[in-house]
Order: sequence, then C-alpha cells, then structure tokens
Amino acid sequence: MYAPAPLPRTAPTSLAASLLRAVALALLGALAFTCASTGPARAAEGEVTWTVRTASNGFGDDRPSFSHSVNPGGEIEDAMVVANHGTEPLRLAVYAADGYTTGKGQLDLLTREKKSSSVGAWVHTENSSVVIAPGKSAEIPFTVKIPRNATPGDHVGGILTSLKQPGDAEGIAVDRRLGIRIKLRVSGALKPTLAIEDAHVAYDGSANPFGRGDATVTYTLHNTGNVLLSGAQKATLTGPFGMLSTDAPAIAAPPELLPGERWKVTVPVHDVTPAFRLTADVTVTPLITDAAGSTTPRDPVRATATGWAVPWALLLLVLLVLAAATAAYVLIRRARARRGRQEDRRVREAVEQALREKAGRPA
Repeated sequence: MYAPAPLPRTAPTSLAASLLRAVALALLGALAFTCASTGPARAAEGEVTWTVRTASNGFGDDRPSFSHSVNPGGEIEDAMVVANHGTEPLRLAVYAADGYTTGKGQLDLLTREKKSSSVGAWVHTENSSVVIAPGKSAEIPFTVKIPRNATPGDHVGGILTSLKQPGDAEGIAVDRRLGIRIKLRVSGALKPTLAIEDAHVAYDGSANPFGRGDATVTYTLHNTGNVLLSGAQKATLTGPFGMLSTDAPAIAAPPELLPGERWKVTVPVHDVTPAFRLTADVTVTPLITDAAGSTTPRDPVRATATGWAVPWALLLLVLLVLAAATAAYVLIRRARARRGRQEDRRVREAVEQALREKAGRPA
C-alpha cells in the first residue's frame, strides 16, 4: 500500500507563499508509501484518519498489493477496503493512476490531473468518491479492463483514495492520498533486457607522490525491455594491459525499474593505482521477479569505459629531481671549466714570466 506525496491545488503567488508551500510539502512527504496498518497514519498536520487494504476474495487474504496476470482484451474484478478511524464522516475521492520510480528509488503514482496511459486508464470504479461513516469501513470494487492492443509485459500503477483540504490564506492546498499498488503482467512475449549507457570513469589523485587515489565510475541503467527489472552490479578498474586490478566495493541493487525507465549509478572506487590509463569494466546481471515472487537472473550485461589516471604528484617529483640533476650537472661543468681557465692562465703567466727573465739576462 502506497501513499504518494500530496500535491498543492493552486500555486502560491509570492516568495513567502512558495517557501511555506515547500515546507508544507516536505513535511507531508512523510505520507509517501505508507504501509497498510490497523491504525491511522499521522501526517505533519492533523491526522490521516483512514486506512486502505486489499479485500479478501478469491485472489487471497491479506495481500500486500494487487498483482494479476492478464490477457489482452481480458477483465478482472477486485476490491479495496477503506476504513474510517476518525470521529467524522469521511468523503474520499477514488481513482487509479500510473506508477513511476522517483529519484529516491521509490514507487510513486501520478497525480489526478496527469493523464495515465496504462493501469490508471484501465482500472475503473463504479463511483469516483465514497462517504464512510465514523468507525466504519467500505469495500470499493473496481474492474480492470485490458485493451486488446495492450503491450505485453509489466504495467504498474495503483488505486488511490484522496482527501483534498481547502487552501489557506497563502494559497496552499493539500491533497492527502493513500493507495495500493497494482501490478499487471499482460501476456505475450516478455523481453527482460537491461542496457548500460553513458559509462564514464574519473580519477582524483593523491598529494602523496607514491600514494593511490580515488576513482568514480558512473553509468546509467536503462530498462529497454517490457518487464520490471532490478540487477546485481559489479565494477572493476584495471590499468594498461589489464594490470593493477581494483574491485569496487559492493554496489547496492537499483530499484525495480519500470519498462523504459533509467537509473543513474555512481560507484566510488578507493586505493586505485594511477597507471596513466584506467579501464572500468561494469557488469550488471538483470533480475526478474515472477508472479510467485521468485527472482531469476538473466544473462549479464557488460560495458567498458576508459579515463586518464595521471600521477601528477609523482611526475612533479620526477621533474624536480631531473631539474636538480640537470642544475648540478651544469654547475659541475661550469666549475670544471672555470678551473681549467684558471689553470691555463697560470701556465700562460708562468711562460710569460720565464720569457721575460730570459730576455733580461746578458748574452
């Protein structure tokens, strides 16, 4: 059971209103993806005084969500139970919506004003709202009608109950929602395929000339198939000719991606030898979950990226040593040349002195 984040009814018209709206929505975000419970879930302001759960029927009891395998053109009837734990009658809007994965890896559902194209368009209730007396519960039947041209594979969304509260003086309105996930697997050819895109490796060296540095491997997982997919990931860095291999630490599995969704992965790798040129090898084993909840691995997908890892501190040290050696060599050569010139001058002066003395003697 999921509670997607509440949405405003109208947009604020001032900076102060925008700030208040942001704070309110952040606090109310605590409702997102609340699991079904026997008591009301608390929000930032007041209480959400109702709960939702799956109905007990031929599909099972105490189901955590709705999950059905269906044929194109087929129909399924199921129901959701809503209980009012408050002291006042409760009028709730009821509707279905498509799902999507948020940047935090959680499933959320489209808001009512956004158009749904799969689950949100195929699930229908007899009434668009329900009134529940205090302390009572109501069963809300719904019908899933699959189009004959429905795409095979997984379609995820949810059925929602919504309570809209009027806007305050700042124009802030709150839409509190509680819902239950619906997963539909439409029969046909299943294509559990996952692609690794935009692989890149960057290196951040150390100030220690003989030390190692840190590298970062980034890539994007793209669910190019038609079923929900996660994956087991591994990354390895190597230097030229496959030498100086370094394995990345364990990489958390990505969330289950809906068909067509992308997920960016950033992997830090420590203690990497700066071998001038690094090669990152990324391997992802797609994991598909069947209707019974069993997970099956598929053939691994691989990608390679290269990047520079220049040991600048070591190169600077080498240059300094070479510069010092060159300077010492030049100084030694100059000293030797100076001594040679001095020796030549002494010999020349001695010869001149001897010639003068010889010239001064009587014949």
